[in-house]
Amino acid sequence: MTKAKKQLLILVALAIVVFGGTFFVISMTKNVNTPKSDSDVSEASAMAALDKLYQHIRVNTLPLNKGNVDLSEANLKDALPDISKYPPQVESTTADFIEIFSSPEKATIKTSPGQDTDRWLVDMAKAFNQSNPTIGDKPVSVRIRGTASGLGMDYISSGKYVPDAFTPSNELWGDALISMGVDATLVEKRLLGNVAGIVLKNEKNDELLKKYGVINLKSIVEAVAANELAMGYTNPFSSSTGANFLLSTLYSFDPTNPFSDAAVKAFEDFQANVPFVAYTTLQMQDAAKSGALDGFVSEYQQYVNAPELKSGYVFIPFGARHDNPVYAIGQLSDTKQEILKKFIAFCKTEANQKAATKYGFNNNDTYAFEIQNVTGTQLPQAQKLWKEKKSGNRDIIAVFVADVSGSMEGEPLNKLKQSLLEGSKFINPNFSVGLVTFSDDVNIALPIGKFDLNQRSYFTGAVEDMSAQSSTAMFDAIVVGEKLLMDAKVNNPNAKLMLFVLSDGETNVGTNLNDTRKIIEGLRVPIYTIGYNADIKVLSTISSINESASINADTEDVVYKIQNLFNAEM
Repeated sequence: MTKAKKQLLILVALAIVVFGGTFFVISMTKNVNTPKSDSDVSEASAMAALDKLYQHIRVNTLPLNKGNVDLSEANLKDALPDISKYPPQVESTTADFIEIFSSPEKATIKTSPGQDTDRWLVDMAKAFNQSNPTIGDKPVSVRIRGTASGLGMDYISSGKYVPDAFTPSNELWGDALISMGVDATLVEKRLLGNVAGIVLKNEKNDELLKKYGVINLKSIVEAVAANELAMGYTNPFSSSTGANFLLSTLYSFDPTNPFSDAAVKAFEDFQANVPFVAYTTLQMQDAAKSGALDGFVSEYQQYVNAPELKSGYVFIPFGARHDNPVYAIGQLSDTKQEILKKFIAFCKTEANQKAATKYGFNNNDTYAFEIQNVTGTQLPQAQKLWKEKKSGNRDIIAVFVADVSGSMEGEPLNKLKQSLLEGSKFINPNFSVGLVTFSDDVNIALPIGKFDLNQRSYFTGAVEDMSAQSSTAMFDAIVVGEKLLMDAKVNNPNAKLMLFVLSDGETNVGTNLNDTRKIIEGLRVPIYTIGYNADIKVLSTISSINESASINADTEDVVYKIQNLFNAEM
């Protein structure tokens, strides 16, 4: 690849990446109960095609080489990109100002006609700044930086970048920050009203109502555990709705102790029948359009602004309210405290609250969660439990497919190696992992094995030995990765299989998407693609076949994104 082409790809990637959650596009996991794709390719025919293609691919088995495993914990501060990666939606206009991190449902500017409904706080900040407010005789203003609540918490808790204030969707994140020792003070419980909920297809709602007599979180969770409902929810490390759902579900199993043995066992049974985990509620809605889900989580404000949902679905509130609290972070100066109070008062005027209502907020004001003791101080413990138990009682077998072609030479390959090594710290040692590399040929760099310290050492050595050369046989490598997974499945038929493809998306030798699409569809292994200054369209197409993640990462944020993906899936 020429230098000019690389620079062009970098510019395109930067223009495309809008990191409103912790990731840009959907991440989902599929289990054995996931509906078949529209093409309905049989596994037997896919296996036959896989074996036929595999016979024509030149596959090398590389010698194993142990590397020194870094046993230190992943450094969140180092992984997070510079805050300039996520520029403000509203810039300050004066020397004296406060900066507020805001959850994306109220601070995202969209360009699609009729869909720009997530910008209420952007409008408020612009109007506030244009009103030329003063404190004493000094002009003041606000800066708004939209970040997913989990991402905002990561910046604040790590100390990488600390704003003056933080307004997540719910109080769980503020409670969690306080439990971590962060100096966070609740200064406003409700900036505007919202609730989390489960969106159910009308026919499924009627079916469950007939059986359970009432539709609430408890009956829905029971239906999922009984494999009567295909439901998805969002990643509790990044999504406010996902975090709320996780804690509320654990409490539904045991209202007195959400971490009791009984609650944990019930959660494992529940997770065994959850086909999808997405990174944002908006992405979950997009996934629901395929019709594969009977239900999924959403905030009411997002539900009411999706016309395609209002006629075919019902909204069931659950969990803690999403009333968009405001926290002061650290010890603010008197001036900053006054600016924050003044801005909150501006947002809460009758006219501005009516504007919020037009955007779908301030509904369901009578709703209150029946369990009163849910608190975000328990969120870190719940997230840890989720990571350990999210696969239910099933093993996970994963193969990483890494691009070492000439187009990855230099910084892209260096970042790929760094992200794999740092990301490996999040892989559960009870899972099984293999590694394939590709350029002209395909190399089995590490056969599948339990990711204990010995396997991790071989994994480290294989990653460190990577060097860029020659052309790009990406689809050949995908075929080899699928073959390794299918062979492993013979001895562990109930395992959850997954493939991670790390590449710039270019393919110029070997098989192509047309040759492999039926194999990917029929085997139904989710393929997570991670692009490095990439042809994201090609990678997105691969991932969309089985509704998996496609992450477009440049050299600045790839380590953080990989860590989050592995934390969620591995």
